[in-house]
Amino acid sequence: MRKRIAKPAFVACALATTMASVVPAAGASAPRFNPGPSGVSITIATVNGSGCPSATAAVALSPSRDAFTITHRDYVAQVGGGSKAADSHKNCQINLKVHVPQGFTYRVSSVDHQLYASLQRGAEAIFRSSYYFQGSSNAKEFTHRLPGPYDGIWQFTDTDTEPTWKPCGEERNFNVKTELQVNEGTSDPTKVSLAAASATDNSIKTTYHLDWKTCP
Repeated sequence: MRKRIAKPAFVACALATTMASVVPAAGASAPRFNPGPSGVSITIATVNGSGCPSATAAVALSPSRDAFTITHRDYVAQVGGGSKAADSHKNCQINLKVHVPQGFTYRVSSVDHQLYASLQRGAEAIFRSSYYFQGSSNAKEFTHRLPGPYDGIWQFTDTDTEPTWKPCGEERNFNVKTELQVNEGTSDPTKVSLAAASATDNSIKTTYHLDWKTCP
C-alpha cells in the first residue's frame, strides 16, 4: 500500500533568475540574450509513463521567458513496507510544443532538479534524465544517485543539457525523458524508502533554463 507523502518540512528557496545583457558570440554566431523574445509559449503535447498519469504534469513559462518549470503530482517511487514491485521504478516522457517567434531559436542550457527523498540506511534512489529535440538522435543522458539514510530535499543540476540549438525555421518539439528508481538494498524491508519528483502544492519542481539567439 502506498505511503502518503507528507509535505516536506522545509522552506523552498526561490531560484534566482539573472537578467543577462546581450553578449556578442564568437565568430559569425548571432548574439545570445535573455530574457527571451515576446510571443514564446510552451504547452504539453503528449505525456506518457507510470510516473505521470493523465493530468498530473504541468508546464509553466517564466515571466522573463528565460526558463520554464515542470511540476508533477504523482511521481513517486518506493520500496519496503508492503510496497508492490512496480512501485520501485517509475518513468515519464513529456513532449513539449514550444512556440518560437519567427527569427529566433533556443536551446536548453541546464536543468535544476528538486526532489524529496526519505531513504532508510542501505537503500538507494536513482534519477535518470535525457533531453532532445524531436527528430534528433543525440540525446544526452544524466544519472544521479542518492544513498540512504537520507530525509529531505534532493537537489542537483544537469549542465550543458542540450548543446544543439533548435534548427531555425523548423517546428521541433522538445522531449524530456526521466526515470525514478528506489532500490531496497540492505535496508529493512518492513520500512518504506521513497523518492518523489512531485508534491500536491507544486513546491517540488524542475526548472529548465533557456538560451536564446536570433537566426541567421
